[in-house]
Amino acid sequence: MVIKRYILKQLIEHLRNTEISLITGPRQAGKTTLMLELKKNLDRKGERTLFLSLDREIDKIFFESQVNLIARIESEMGKRRGFVFLDEIQRKENAGIYLKGIFDMNLPYKFIVSGSGSLELKEKIHESLAGRKRVFELKTLSFEEFVNFKTEYKYEDRIINYLSIDTISTQQFLQEYLNYGGYPKVVLAETLNEKFETINEIFQSYLDKDISYLLGIKKSKDFNNLVRLLASQIGNLANLSEISNTLGINVRTVKNYIYYLEKTFTLDEILPFFRNIRSEITKTPTYYFTDLGLRNMATRSFGQIELNQNIGFLFQNFVYRLLTDLPRSVFSRPRYWRTKHGSEIDFIIEKGLESVPVDVKYKQIKKPELTRSMRSFIEKYSPKNAFVVNLFFEETIKIQKTKVHFVPFYKAWAIWQS
Repeated sequence: MVIKRYILKQLIEHLRNTEISLITGPRQAGKTTLMLELKKNLDRKGERTLFLSLDREIDKIFFESQVNLIARIESEMGKRRGFVFLDEIQRKENAGIYLKGIFDMNLPYKFIVSGSGSLELKEKIHESLAGRKRVFELKTLSFEEFVNFKTEYKYEDRIINYLSIDTISTQQFLQEYLNYGGYPKVVLAETLNEKFETINEIFQSYLDKDISYLLGIKKSKDFNNLVRLLASQIGNLANLSEISNTLGINVRTVKNYIYYLEKTFTLDEILPFFRNIRSEITKTPTYYFTDLGLRNMATRSFGQIELNQNIGFLFQNFVYRLLTDLPRSVFSRPRYWRTKHGSEIDFIIEKGLESVPVDVKYKQIKKPELTRSMRSFIEKYSPKNAFVVNLFFEETIKIQKTKVHFVPFYKAWAIWQS
């Protein structure tokens, strides 16, 4: 059974636009599979399509020059309307300039292009194709995509109701997702051993291909150690000087490595929210992994989170992923709030001029109780809404002028709609 990716609908809608549809995302997230599914959809409608990949030796000759590529396309569909899929474009040197030149010829072809997160793709292509492309970021499976696949899409149109009613299954799905993450090949693997071998191959491929390319080395012990250290302290303040001292490498190298981790869709940096510079921490970031399976692989706890004393932070990383999977429109990435007096809120969602605090609790809450930190934030900023994301408890109370919503994790969408 094919795993449905919800970004497919957006891609289908964008086919009407002459802009290049640029699909980015981490290695092994399913970009090639998504493109082939999109191609199949077009083929069923009788459209002309052509799929070429820089991962296939037989296709590489067509990417050697713009003339070669255009000749190959014309041999397939003449000068009539058609859809051209170019996979793994990050392997093409000066890919941005290469694509810009072809796009500016005003050919009758719609280009759908994919590539993993190399610097060439993330920066030079974006720069060269300004005004000529729309970017679609394909992450590993979201929790919703994961559950719908596991339930064979029986509850696709009422997934929230299903999760609310069948709490035993919901807990099992949560545990599985926290353990193994959302890489499609990992989800499809049936045994723990197969899952482990798959995530290990993905991790090693990432180090051998993306990182060796970016850093110009085969493997870096220092880089590996940094990944493991950051994975062990997700959600905690990351003091780069302390990390530098712990690993025995200079701060500049630490910053450089973290930069690469972000550019390859592995890590997200969360900056602090502040209004009062004197009393609130303003510089130190926190980090979350974009996939929990990869994070667990780095900490050697893959498939063993029941033994993990830091499961609360893992759940926090999970909720971060839930928040960033939701349609955010112009909303920015969540921030966190911590004061020099010890008050802290896990996430602050900024919606226009409103700042919405979100606390995360990996527990079976039985009644609506607020932490001192949440009360402190409400007293200081008087937000219209505040949220406590937990396992299953749901209720709304009012503190002063603020509505405090206790919501189960699978209803985190309510935060954006408040």
